[in-house]
Amino acid sequence: MKIAIACDHGGYELKVRLIDHLRENGHEINDLGCDSTDSVDYPSYGKAVGKAVISGRADRGIVICTTGIGISIAANRIRGIRAAVCTNGLMAKMTRLHNDANVLALGANIVGYGLAEEITDIFLETEFSGGERHVRRIQGIEQDD
Repeated sequence: MKIAIACDHGGYELKVRLIDHLRENGHEINDLGCDSTDSVDYPSYGKAVGKAVISGRADRGIVICTTGIGISIAANRIRGIRAAVCTNGLMAKMTRLHNDANVLALGANIVGYGLAEEITDIFLETEFSGGERHVRRIQGIEQDD
């Protein structure tokens, strides 16, 4: 699977660890930055991952900041992106099954390395259920009011 991944300075160390884990599991990685722990602004990194997923350059995306919240909000600004902050495996599973989330958001200060790897694996391995009610709800999310 092609994965676009990006972070801000708060998520840099987790991103580096996750990239190794993802490559070990056979995924193709498109690292969209940042490249150090020097302070940067997360919106451009979240949006870059969203654009990569929507354009088809990536099958799914992963964004990381200190809490996962800010960078997920930025990713969700890209039309068609459904970025979800997940702090455990059940959240990762359910957001794929029910919401067809296409971007995983992680908080580097919220989850440890092992848990982040578990959440990521579940997110990437779980397929959307395709259930009629879930499709209808996703259509409702995507509609402009």
